[in-house]
Amino acid sequence: MDVRNPPQEQFIYLVRLGWDLRVLGVGTSLVLPTSGPPVLEVLSAGDRRIRITAARHARGWVFVWRPWWARLWRPGQCICAEADNVADVIVSAAIA
Repeated sequence: MDVRNPPQEQFIYLVRLGWDLRVLGVGTSLVLPTSGPPVLEVLSAGDRRIRITAARHARGWVFVWRPWWARLWRPGQCICAEADNVADVIVSAAIA
């Protein structure tokens, strides 16, 4: 179990984000692997799959994402999980 990022807290943040994205008309899937952190998957324009994770940093919880094909050469993007417009930012930056 990851003490720094408890899976139950990650799950709660991802469910809240999934609900906010649903309100904006974006479908999501919550993946709960037997090992590893929970992941919120979003199918973006052009059938790209975006995987969003929640992580605790020094200033609080953030959502981190990047397309599966960009793992080696492109850094992940992130936003504060407590931001009022977090779903809007993710829709415009990661999904559009």
